[in-house]
Amino acid sequence: MIPETPSPTHGYPGRLLVFEGLDGSGKSTQARLIGKWLQSRGYRVFFTEWNSSDLVASTIRRGKKKGLLTATTFSLLHATDFADRFERQILPPLRAGYVVICDRYVYTAFVRDAARGCDPNWVRNIYSFAPRPDRTFYFQVPVQVTLDRKIASRSKISYYEAGMDLGLADDVTESFERFQGRLKRQYDLLATSDHFTLIDAGRPVEPVQNQLRRELRPLLERFPTVESLIHDG
Repeated sequence: MIPETPSPTHGYPGRLLVFEGLDGSGKSTQARLIGKWLQSRGYRVFFTEWNSSDLVASTIRRGKKKGLLTATTFSLLHATDFADRFERQILPPLRAGYVVICDRYVYTAFVRDAARGCDPNWVRNIYSFAPRPDRTFYFQVPVQVTLDRKIASRSKISYYEAGMDLGLADDVTESFERFQGRLKRQYDLLATSDHFTLIDAGRPVEPVQNQLRRELRPLLERFPTVESLIHDG
């Protein structure tokens, strides 16, 4: 079997790709398309989403329903959820040499917790166990675009999604717009400090997907496919 070179970023044989951005930025659609494209090229791919662990999901739902979550409690619960997801879902395929695609990673916590008033350094310390991705794609769009897409989708804006717990506005749409503005400011800061790859997400799906493929080809140029592993096994 051909040797799998560890990533210089995190030291595991696999590759860690992260998709971040505001709700409605198109990152989830693009992450899934990239996953299908990589699989079609013979790579072993594992896909995971934010807040997908069963460990604390029911606790978070109950806390949201009863309005019991403070900013710190919110942060700690999501950190617990992510730690469980990391140990069970992200780390094993990374060790096994897969391309791991994360629809949201620790940066979502950095952004949301800071927007709710948590100390950014405190939050980073909680997630210090999480390795740095090989590439983080930040889907950058104006807040108005995310709002327009949310309204067009006809999906209900949730209480916490709109930041209603922060008292930003009485109207849910106005609160959503203000809260997303806070999130965008945090994302824009991280884009510089954490070296995100910027994606103009206001464009149609096809040109965005083409850019992502161009960005990934050099990263995976010598990364083993299923066929190469079988051939050299």
